[in-house]
Order: sequence, then C-alpha cells, then structure tokens
Amino acid sequence: MIKTCAGFAALRAKYEREIGYLTAHSARHKGRPAARCSATQAASMKARMARALNGHLARCPECG
Repeated sequence: MIKTCAGFAALRAKYEREIGYLTAHSARHKGRPAARCSATQAASMKARMARALNGHLARCPECG
C-alpha cells in the first residue's frame, strides 16, 4: 500500500464524488439519452481521475 498525502486523498474524493453523481443520474434516467450521456461522462471522468492521481504521485514529494 502506498502512503499518500492529504492532497491526494482530497483530489481522489473530489473525483469519486463527481463520478458518483454521474452514475446515480445515469441510473435514475435509465433508457433515456441523458442516462447514456452521464454514463459516458462518468467513464471519461474515471480516466481523468487516474491521469490526475498519477500526475500528483509524480510531482508530490510526500507521495512519490
């Protein structure tokens, strides 16, 4: 397990909260175009989260 700083945890929590909102919206509007759009946005948000967290690990002296 990697020891991470508070900045990493805050960044991760922010992305996970947004992904949760998009996923819940997609579930509420199942079968409609809005649901498909939210699901697509959630998937791209996961990729952005991974990129942001990897960038943080590369730059942060406490994490990396």
